[in-house]
Amino acid sequence: MSQKVVPSMQSLKSLPADYRFDGSPASDRLENSSGASVCLTNSSIPRKSGLRNEVSRTDTANGDSEDSPYSGHNVSIEEESLTDDVDPGAAAPPLPLSDERRWSDTSAYARKKILQSWIQLPNGNWELGKILSTSGEESVISLPEGKVLKVISETLVPANPDILDGVDDLMQLSYLNEPSVLYNLNFRYNQDMIYTKAGPVLVAVNPFKEVPLYGNRYIEAYRKRSNESPHVYAIADTAIREMIRDEVNQSIIISGESGAGKTETAKIAMQYLAALGGGSGIEYEILKTNPILEAFGNAKTLRNDNSSRFGKLIEIHFSDSGKISGAQIQTLVQCAEGERSYHIFYQLCAGASPALREKLNLSSAHEYKYLGQSNCYSVNGVDDAERFHTVKEALDIVHVSQEDQESVFAMLAAVLWLGNVSFTVIDNENHVEPVADESLSTVAKLIGCNINELKLTLSKRKMRVGNDTIVQKLTLPQAIDARDALAKSIYSCLFDWLVEQINKSLAVGKRRTGRSISILDIYGFESFDKNSFEQFCINYANERLQQHFNRHLFKLEQEEYIQDGIDWTRVDFEDNQDCLSLFEKKPLGLLSLLDEESTFPNGTDLTLANKLKQHLHSNSCFRGDREKLFTVVHYAGEVTYETTGFLEKNRDLLHLDSIQLLSSCTCHLPQAFAASMLIQSEKPVVGPLYKAGGADSQRLSVATKFKGQLFQLMQRLGNTTPHFIRCIKPNNVQSPGLYEQGLVLQQLRCCGVLEVVRISRSGFPTRVSHQKFARRYGFLLVDNIADKDPLSVSVAILHQFNILPEMYQVGYTKLFFRTGQIGVLEDTRNRTLHGILRVQSAFRGYQARCRLKELRTGISILQSFVRGERVRKEFAELRRRYRAAATIQSQVKSRIARQQYKDKTDASVVIQSVIRGWLVRRCSGDIGWLKSGGTKKDESDEVLVKASVLSELQRRVLKAEAALREKEEENDILQQRLQQYENRWSEYETKMKSMEEIWQKQMRSLQSSLSIAKKSLAVEDSARNSDASVNASDATDWDSSSNHYRSQTTNGGGLRQQPMSAGLSVIGRLAEEFEQRAQVFGDDAKFLVEVKSGQVEANLDPDRELRRLKQMFETWKKDYGGRLRETKMILSKLGSEESSGSMEKVKRKWWGRRNSTRY
Repeated sequence: MSQKVVPSMQSLKSLPADYRFDGSPASDRLENSSGASVCLTNSSIPRKSGLRNEVSRTDTANGDSEDSPYSGHNVSIEEESLTDDVDPGAAAPPLPLSDERRWSDTSAYARKKILQSWIQLPNGNWELGKILSTSGEESVISLPEGKVLKVISETLVPANPDILDGVDDLMQLSYLNEPSVLYNLNFRYNQDMIYTKAGPVLVAVNPFKEVPLYGNRYIEAYRKRSNESPHVYAIADTAIREMIRDEVNQSIIISGESGAGKTETAKIAMQYLAALGGGSGIEYEILKTNPILEAFGNAKTLRNDNSSRFGKLIEIHFSDSGKISGAQIQTLVQCAEGERSYHIFYQLCAGASPALREKLNLSSAHEYKYLGQSNCYSVNGVDDAERFHTVKEALDIVHVSQEDQESVFAMLAAVLWLGNVSFTVIDNENHVEPVADESLSTVAKLIGCNINELKLTLSKRKMRVGNDTIVQKLTLPQAIDARDALAKSIYSCLFDWLVEQINKSLAVGKRRTGRSISILDIYGFESFDKNSFEQFCINYANERLQQHFNRHLFKLEQEEYIQDGIDWTRVDFEDNQDCLSLFEKKPLGLLSLLDEESTFPNGTDLTLANKLKQHLHSNSCFRGDREKLFTVVHYAGEVTYETTGFLEKNRDLLHLDSIQLLSSCTCHLPQAFAASMLIQSEKPVVGPLYKAGGADSQRLSVATKFKGQLFQLMQRLGNTTPHFIRCIKPNNVQSPGLYEQGLVLQQLRCCGVLEVVRISRSGFPTRVSHQKFARRYGFLLVDNIADKDPLSVSVAILHQFNILPEMYQVGYTKLFFRTGQIGVLEDTRNRTLHGILRVQSAFRGYQARCRLKELRTGISILQSFVRGERVRKEFAELRRRYRAAATIQSQVKSRIARQQYKDKTDASVVIQSVIRGWLVRRCSGDIGWLKSGGTKKDESDEVLVKASVLSELQRRVLKAEAALREKEEENDILQQRLQQYENRWSEYETKMKSMEEIWQKQMRSLQSSLSIAKKSLAVEDSARNSDASVNASDATDWDSSSNHYRSQTTNGGGLRQQPMSAGLSVIGRLAEEFEQRAQVFGDDAKFLVEVKSGQVEANLDPDRELRRLKQMFETWKKDYGGRLRETKMILSKLGSEESSGSMEKVKRKWWGRRNSTRY
């Protein structure tokens, strides 16, 4: 064991530096139980007798046998002495062999060992000192400032080691005592760590300054649980998680003295809940209720610049998904103002617009008596005008209309002007009536009532005695009380109306799920030099809250331990049940006696004090003092109350006359206030019998209303799982950095912090029923024991996960766990469930993908059918439209083509007519010259030659026309085939080849026809001109025969044959041109066919060149046909002069020969 203990000594800092370990073998050795030896130098280390005895007695007094959480219940003496008394580097003394030796020699130890302990100074503060020496029952203590004191050892309180300075949970302190807790809180407070855990309670010390612990970054850290430091965010996070997990409503109860920071803490908790549960937009409205409630319900006091003069319970509702779905606010009746009135009055006077000031006839704050009583018109660091605009924006957000806002401000102004209403005495009996000045008229105008009725209400009172009505004039004190009661009632009803409007805006309606988190912010415990009825009610409410705190953290927990039969030693705590009984006991409680005395018309504050002393003198929590004073022993300390004003404040001084006045007002808000007060006035008094006094005496007293509202509040809190936040005020001057031990210690005692920590350290904060535990963690078992009872399953789970027996106890109905144990099971459960979900997600994903694949296949098939049908319909429509367009285009194109053809034909006719005229004129001139140049001698020969030539020319013309017609037919065939070639390329080459062959045949036929015609003409000419001695030798071609014929004629015969020779030359040129063109077109067409088929490579477009060749051919064909027709006409004119017989003979001979050779 020594080998394990020695290294741990290196971390201890509370031992003297001259202690060191010595490895010398000459040192004394001591064998421990395990057989290991420890090498030590000094003779012995005694146990700290004074400290240990003191701790033992303290623990026994508190019902706790062991305070340290770092050691077990059975700790050996050797372990304690080594842990507490050995310093790193020090020589370890030998362990004691017996009790006598252990406690005998202490002088050497006391000289070298420096111990830290707490000593209480005469002023009550605790100081950390070092023990210089110990002799008997006295010790010498050295204080930090150098002072040395001799004190009794039993008065010293042990201090924790330095390593525990500033721990974030008081449960971690080795020595749990008041000075250690004070020092730990002070240590953290100086480092701006204002939050500390005290078991299940969060202790929050008010820093009185801005600290960098809030914002979105911190919210996200606590949401992800990456930051485990104590914080309001952590409490709110625990509440919302437990609400979702356990499906149980939660509550966050914030308590503390006035000025401890309860209101700010409540706003911080709401901020975190709004951030986690936000998304619907209503969380913004919830946050914006704070400026409204603070303005109308908070006031500045000597101890707090923003003291809550009312209590509020904000119940935030959540949906199934954990989102905020609505909220509801419940208030506890507010008490009278403190040193400064409510914030809203000063904000209205400072921030109202000129138009609003004129409408309300507002003045500055110091001109109103209600606001000038304390001579405090501002708060340091607060801009009332800016706060007023914030309140107006908040009213807009919670859906209070502009008309209602103006009515609210009018009621506030009316309250202020009521305080300025003064009275004048009208008779010797001190009866008064209001002064008809600006204040009275302004009040009547603002609330919308008749000024005379207002004067009667403030100066007279109607009372019913039997069936008679008595009008009583009021004295000056009574009139002032009636005026103040009317002002307070208007303001109280206005506050209740605002809360009602806020609740309507935040209403849950159908979205309510039953899950909610309630945040309680209520005024803290108050104790002043002079305490009146307001402090009486406030402290009574705090007593009830303390009882709720005790019930959940002390009573119920310990009773549950005992009822479930677990091994538990009861922890004593300060119970305030006696003090609560003093307030609530009937018929001899404080509240009952106060209500009873309030019903007596002749009751006074002194008679009330005497009655309390008479009936309650035997109660241990009550002590009667002189005259009107009495003292109540509260859980937070003794408070002395003065009964002055108790009866008047407890009575409802607002008489029926004032209620009737409000009901007769024209404004809707006073009417609503009157209706509400009439409903409350009809409720009978619960308590002692009342005496005479008319119907007014039957109304509920203020204390009874307060008690009823408090009971409703506690009933709502009792149905929730509470989370406690204790706010601590470190000083009374609201100064940052100042820490008053006495004030903090008093608040810690009131909170019962030490008792809470002791119960939490030795208790079992986590408890789960057997059935729920088995149902929640049973699936984690390796063996299947589903058929066993829940207790067996629970025990099997504990054994499987090796949870130590001292970390849990098994009760009759539940399992009890120490802190942190259930978290291990939860982590294992979450990991297992995560793995199961991963497997399930993979399998479900596979199923979903298979299903998706099937659906996609089916969808694709359906889509294919649908798209096919749709495409077919679209294609049919497109085809119909295409056909219609093609028809229209063909008609249009044909019309255009006909028009173009007509234009070209007309132009050709004109050109042809001009050319023909020119040719006719030229030919006619030749013929005329031939006729005039001949002689009568050769007239017969001329006629013969002319007739033969004309007949030959006519035959040739006819033959050329026939060849032209054939060529046109062939051209038509060629055009058709070219068009087919463009439409069907696969048949193009074959058709082109056939076209080429046909073309060549036709060319040959035409050529042969022309050759036959030439030969026939040449034979006939030679036969007819034999007598004229003309060279009749036949030439093979047309040009040679005509030229030879012209050269061999005689002079007379030449003149006669000249026209015929000219005709033959024209025919020859036409035939020669025909052969050349046929050869050119044939070669070009063949070349284009070879390029198209790929046999010849050429950088040209064969289709475009073919079209161009076709156009050239058409142009030449038209021109060639025209020239043939002109030649025919000329030859016809020449042949008309021949005899008809010879002409017919020549024609028949020529046409017969031509038809015989036609293709």
